[in-house]
Order: sequence, then C-alpha cells, then structure tokens
Amino acid sequence: MTDHKPKIDAGWNFDNSYAELPDLMYTRQEPVPVRSPRIIAFNRPLAESLGLNVEALQTDEGAAVFAGNKIPPGADPLAQAYAGHQFGHFTMLGDGRAVLLGEQITPKGKRMDVQLKGSGRTPYSRGGDGRAAIGPMLREYIISEAMHALGIPTTRSLAVVTTGQPVTRERELQGAVLVRVASSHLRVGTFQYARGAGSTDNLRTLADYTLHRHYPEARPGEDGNRYLLLLQEVIKRQAALIAKWQLVGFIHGVMNTDNMTLSGETIDYGPCAFMDAFDPATVFSSIDSQGRYAYGNQPYIAAWNLTRLAEALLPLFHEDEEEAVKLAEDALAQFSGLFHNYWLAGMRAKLGLFQEEEQDEVLIRELLEIMQKQGADFTNTFRALTLNQPERTALVGTAEFDSWYAQWQERLGRQQETEKEAKELMRTSNPAVIPRNHRVEEALEAAEQGDFSVMERLLGVLAKPYAYSPEQEEYASVPEQSCAYRTYCGT
Repeated sequence: MTDHKPKIDAGWNFDNSYAELPDLMYTRQEPVPVRSPRIIAFNRPLAESLGLNVEALQTDEGAAVFAGNKIPPGADPLAQAYAGHQFGHFTMLGDGRAVLLGEQITPKGKRMDVQLKGSGRTPYSRGGDGRAAIGPMLREYIISEAMHALGIPTTRSLAVVTTGQPVTRERELQGAVLVRVASSHLRVGTFQYARGAGSTDNLRTLADYTLHRHYPEARPGEDGNRYLLLLQEVIKRQAALIAKWQLVGFIHGVMNTDNMTLSGETIDYGPCAFMDAFDPATVFSSIDSQGRYAYGNQPYIAAWNLTRLAEALLPLFHEDEEEAVKLAEDALAQFSGLFHNYWLAGMRAKLGLFQEEEQDEVLIRELLEIMQKQGADFTNTFRALTLNQPERTALVGTAEFDSWYAQWQERLGRQQETEKEAKELMRTSNPAVIPRNHRVEEALEAAEQGDFSVMERLLGVLAKPYAYSPEQEEYASVPEQSCAYRTYCGT
C-alpha cells in the first residue's frame, strides 16, 4: 500500500548572496554522500530560531540533509576560498572539508550561513580526505553552545550526524559531519586570499559585500573612507570578543588568520579549552609548542591578525601607499585601548564594582598575581567570591590574599550600590560552570561508545552557566591532573 502522507516542509529559506561574489572566491561543490547518516545531536532551540521545522528535521530525511546526501531546496552548495597565516606562516587554503549549503533567512530577517563540516573532499583539500571524526565534531558542538550560553559571540552547532563510515587518523574513528551556523564565514584569510589572488576590483567587491552584510548601520567619518571604516569596525568587534574570552579563561588554541571572522564571532573549536589554574602562559594545544597562542598572548595575536587584514585592505584605503599605511596604522593603534577598556570593565563587573576608580586595575592585577602564585582556579575563585565563600579558594589563609580581600571590601563599601546589587552583578559576570576539560573528554569518550547521555547532561548544565544551581556543583570540580591536559586539532 502506498503511503500518501504529505511531506512536511522543513522550513528551509535559502538565499545565496556569497555565490554572487567573483568566481575566484569559491568553487561550486556538492557534499560527498555518506553510507548511513544518523543524527546524534540536534539543537532544537537553534533550529526554531532559524525558522526550521524541528519535527521534519529529526527524521531520516533530515539526517540525509545534515550529512550532505540530500541538498535542500534553494541551497547552492559551494566551498569557499581563503588564505591564512598558520602559526605565522602564510598558506593558500580554502574549505578543505566543508561545504556552505547557503544562507538561511530567519523569521526575523537575519542571514545565517549553514555549513556542513566534514562533508568530503573539495578542490581545497590539499591531500586531505575531507572528512571529520565524531569526537572533534561533538567537541565543537559542546564548546560552541557553551560559548553561546556564556554570552560570547560564536558560530553555533545545529546538528551532528554520524556517517556510518570510518575515518583514519592515528587510528580508525567513526566519521561524522557537523552542521555549523554562522553570521558568515568571512575571515581575515578571505581578504588575504582576495588580495593575493584577485584584482583590486575583486577586493573592493568583497569589502562592499562585508560592509553590507555585517555593518549596514556603520557610517564613515568626514573623509567618507568606507573601507577604513570596515577595518575600524572589525577592530572594535574583535577587541570586545577577545576581552570576553579572557574574562572566562577561554583559550582558542589556533588563532590563525583564517580563524578570525569579520563578524566578530568565535570560529573553529579545534584545540581550544578553558583554563583551570590561572596562568597567562597556559597552552593546551599539542601543536603550539612555542606558546604562540597561549592565554596571555591572545590579545597580541588578535592585533597581529588585524594587521594582516589591514595589509590586505591597503589598496582600498588610499591611492598613495604611504598615506594608506598611515591610515591603517592609526586605526590599528586603537585596538589596544579598546581591548583594555573592555577587559577592565569586565573585570570590574566580576568583582561587583559599578563605578570606576583609578586604583581598580591595581586591585584586579594584584588578585590575578596572587591567583597565579597560589595556583588558584580562575573560574572557581570568582565563583567563591560571588558566593561569599573565600574559604573555598586556594588563596585563603595567605597574608597576601587577606590584605587584598580587606582592600576589596573597602572598595565595595565606597560605592553607593548595595551588597546585594554587587553580588547580583557578580553572579551575572562570573559563570558557575564552564566546559571543564575532563567533563568534555568524559562526554566524548562515552559518545564514541554510543552513550550520549553523558553529553546531554553536560549540555544541560552548560546551557545556564550563571544559574548557580545545586546540580552544577559537581560540574565545578577540578581534577588534580588538569595541568597536563592536551588538546588536538582533530583534522
């Protein structure tokens, strides 16, 4: 008997503005089908915000779309071209294992990229197999959603599907595809590519596109230099973003120029991790042997990356190269101050301080120095201060901390806001939980064995990091061996 039930509309509403850019910026490329796709993680709230029908997507047909076996209506799949400085060395790159399906227009009119990561070889694969393993894809799902809950601009994860096919790395692993959602995948490396591989007209077209897509409300100064405006706006967003990373102890791990977006969103969750004991030299990435991307270096690397963006944009700033360089240098000089102001404001909030006093930064840096000296956990120290439980830190009982604590209490007493108001500010500025490295690994190990309940519980706790709920208590603990933790790119 034939089933005549009507097909449910999944709600895809694609537009494909990136495909209207010059051909050198991409290659049309369909995903490579997989053997037997199965959904193992699905982000229902994100799907709903995108205007998608969650029931229609949680089916075999939805799995086929997420794996790349079926192209949804209106999509125009392509692999994007870009370049990048990887650990300081310039390389021509591109989407070697990802395909952009298109841009979903949400019910609120937002334009969001929908990309399949791990969807097979493309012209930019450079010898790679174009595939991804289940662990790194679920890792990106967990961390990106945790970052979103923390209030940090980020790409997000709509779904993860297993492919039914193994991938070979150091050992054989389960294959998987991540469905990534982003305001766009425009990167500093996209402009480096356009500058190196195209004409000035191509570069201008890309800059105009980026301004229209991400900065439609921005207006240039009296000189009307819209391309300098683009650099200035990206600098502002990146200064704010990196400050937010520092305030929660997030270490990206691979801040190459192809991993810095023009939208100001965090992208690429390969060897990332959250710091436990406070130490600016903290590095988790197994490939960052020199500490280039250490926690304390992230603001400096952001400035370095933005300088590479400015270099790519130079022909658009002014026809005279010397004048163009001066304009770029003046813009770049603003980054340090912007970052510092964002960071200082965030640190004041973490300590319940509303107004500004000249000695606030000294107070803040003294605490960080004591934390580093005592090996105190970054997140849990601020959590304990928020809860009025300094005895739960590694600092209690030391003369340095006792002196600092008295100064902090005196500082709090000089502001007009009540203690209750100060504690509320701290609760909204200090997460009770972060994606602890051992918890993430625990979830991934269970998932690789087919048990997704550990990951689901972790995601539930991380979804409300500022809740300070009783069930979060066990997720705040730190194992003694955390200092030896290492992460890998997972390519």
